[in-house]
Amino acid sequence: MESTTGRSNGGRPDGGSQGGRTFSRRWVLGAGATTLLTTGLTACGSGNGSGGSGGGTITAFVYGDDAVKVQQAAVDRFNKSAAAKDTGGKIKLERIPGSDYSPKLRTAMGSPSAPDVFFNWGGGSIKPYQEADKIVDLTDIIENDKVLKDGFLPSVLAAGDLGGRHYGIPMRGMQPVILFYNKAVFAEHKLQPPTTWDQLLDNNAKLKKAGITPFALGGSDIWPELMWLEYLVDRIGGEQVFRRIQDGDMQGWGDPAMLKAAELVKELVDDGAFGSKFTSVSYVNGGAPAVFAKGKAAMHLMGSWEYSTQLGKFPDFAKKDLGWAPFPSVEGGTGDLSNVVGNPTNYWSINSRTRNKDAAIAFLKECASQQYAKDLVANGDVPTTSNAALLLNNAPNPEFAKFQYEMVEKATAFTLSWDQALGDELGTKMHTEIGKLFAGKHSPQQFVDACKGLK
Repeated sequence: MESTTGRSNGGRPDGGSQGGRTFSRRWVLGAGATTLLTTGLTACGSGNGSGGSGGGTITAFVYGDDAVKVQQAAVDRFNKSAAAKDTGGKIKLERIPGSDYSPKLRTAMGSPSAPDVFFNWGGGSIKPYQEADKIVDLTDIIENDKVLKDGFLPSVLAAGDLGGRHYGIPMRGMQPVILFYNKAVFAEHKLQPPTTWDQLLDNNAKLKKAGITPFALGGSDIWPELMWLEYLVDRIGGEQVFRRIQDGDMQGWGDPAMLKAAELVKELVDDGAFGSKFTSVSYVNGGAPAVFAKGKAAMHLMGSWEYSTQLGKFPDFAKKDLGWAPFPSVEGGTGDLSNVVGNPTNYWSINSRTRNKDAAIAFLKECASQQYAKDLVANGDVPTTSNAALLLNNAPNPEFAKFQYEMVEKATAFTLSWDQALGDELGTKMHTEIGKLFAGKHSPQQFVDACKGLK
């Protein structure tokens, strides 16, 4: 799901609280909707450090929404800690709000004022820095440090990888894609959340007969359509299908699982599973959530921030009739049914030219602490730490928080949203092809062939 309005890059989508707001996808992804504040950007950073253990203050760039209070509290704790004294370094948090976070980070990383530590979305968002040797490979550091190795859910730690190597530490909440359903509609028509594809199709037939659109879909935004392909490809062929593409092999689009997923999408569209006008419906402006909450559509495949969206716009529905379930299995598929797709979290990465690598690593360990997890929960997030389960009774909606956590905890793999994994340029081109598939302008084979040619 790309970094345009509608989904957040990382926390519900980007780690903001679930306190009843409406989220744009870009806000949710952490790519924000406010104007970037550039003041002080060129006055901070690692200078010309060479990755050693020099003392002094090092800088951490963070996307500056209201969730940043959790990171600020962590910085304050660290700066008073024995670890800060031992490493001779303190952290200065540089808040950078706005949709220009990524380009401003790129500018800073190419200058003497680059940050020592920086917020990102993993995958394609950091690939240029990895290819230019501008970020620290944390794989061996994590493997040899019990706090970092055991502190996070493995599927989330791995989700932001490049080539099987770790370049980031999870630092915000999880955002899996979930199959939401209207409990009142399901009860009225004596339906159960589908656990198999055949059950899903059977539900669809019964709902259409009753004059109800099976699924809400904000097709005008395109990124909600991507969620269907992500899950179908995973269920049919496993997480390795997209992993091949993420690692740079565009011929991976030719995997049989990709074609089969596109064929199932076409069948859903042709069968009216999304209604006849979904390409003009938007998630961003609240259209798709409203159709769902008002019972005109029975289900909605969406990121976990759907709960917050509904709580803000239709609080009675969110509290009484909003249900949630995993994505169903597909007959003959080889993917692990525990697998999850979506926005695993946001990550901290370390600039390879930091002036105090020891302090930066010590600061990253703070993200595995119980206090950090408590702060995330209080902010409405579901932490990705291995110690978070015991804290979720204090979440705004404990039942929903526990469902998310257990879903991700049990996941063999958590695939990062494809557009985030591929980066802005490829992600945008992929969106164009997905839009054509759902709109009937591409056949499944044409979709596959077009994506194989992306550059």
